[in-house]
Amino acid sequence: MMKHLRLSIIFIALVVATQSWAADTTGAGSTFVSPVMAKWVDAYKAKTGNTVSYQPVGSSIGVGLIKKAAVDFGATDMPLDPRELEKLGLMQFPIVIGGVVPVVNIEGVKPGQIHFTGQMLADIYLGKLRSWSDPAIQAINPDLKLPNTPITVVHRIDGSGTTFNWSNYLSKVSPQWKATIGEGTSVEWPLGLGGKGNDGVASLVSLVSGSIGYLEYTYALQRLDRISFGVVQNSAGNFVVPDAASFQAAASSADWTTTKDFYLVLTNAPGEDAYPITATTFVLMHKQPKSQDRSTAAIDFVRWSLESGKSQAEMLNYVPLPPALIQQIELYWQQALEAANMTASATNKR
Repeated sequence: MMKHLRLSIIFIALVVATQSWAADTTGAGSTFVSPVMAKWVDAYKAKTGNTVSYQPVGSSIGVGLIKKAAVDFGATDMPLDPRELEKLGLMQFPIVIGGVVPVVNIEGVKPGQIHFTGQMLADIYLGKLRSWSDPAIQAINPDLKLPNTPITVVHRIDGSGTTFNWSNYLSKVSPQWKATIGEGTSVEWPLGLGGKGNDGVASLVSLVSGSIGYLEYTYALQRLDRISFGVVQNSAGNFVVPDAASFQAAASSADWTTTKDFYLVLTNAPGEDAYPITATTFVLMHKQPKSQDRSTAAIDFVRWSLESGKSQAEMLNYVPLPPALIQQIELYWQQALEAANMTASATNKR
């Protein structure tokens, strides 16, 4: 009870301080989270009058910018290892959950019609399956008439958390992918066209007949007039339609209480209804920031997004974090900042 009281006092102080300073907040990184981040930024300004500027430049650039303290917070869909966070003096916590979906531009194929196994997706991106009429693809889609059209692979060219979750998933389901390509925000693609950001991949798939790419789900929904998302087989053997419910089913298997710095990846999660390429966006912030005012403003924006931005997230088919996880994050903030203050005090006394 005392912990909850202390948290309440801390956050009341944060809100009052933020409203008094009205410091503009800057963030950068993940394009995966950009659609809901834009909604949060607008709603938060309407509610508080405080301005947040977020640049969707990709997870890798976002991580680089927060490392240099060039922004108040970074956003990444690939969590950093706790050992790296400790060296950098950063704290890390989730903000929202969503999904990465395969998208295709195949004449006559409607959203949710084409089915993929993880192995099939890996083989397509390895260049082992080169035509949509390949027997391996047709066998998984016996009721779908697929054309004898060459497959054009589309991928990201920038450092991308979406790419991390895609390649992480393929590494879990394909031994060859794991051995030859692996996982990361950037990988050595064997073939294909490259687009910058989720928007860049969406644009290329929209333009190139016979193409396949991967997108955050909201980006796919925004272009259903030109592209179609696929259904992916999960670890239980079920073909699962991507949506907020199947992302939630995957997220429900996560035990965040056993993680350090929330270091956890949701791909290929167990569960009958779990979507297999479910992903989390994480926020990175300095424990000892250059500007305490700006850091306080950034935390207030994140806190507002977690607690009051659920409707915006759900409207865009993201999964808001549950109350218990939000409470865990708030306690993490308190502990991280207290530890940083103790370290700073000890250093100043030397």
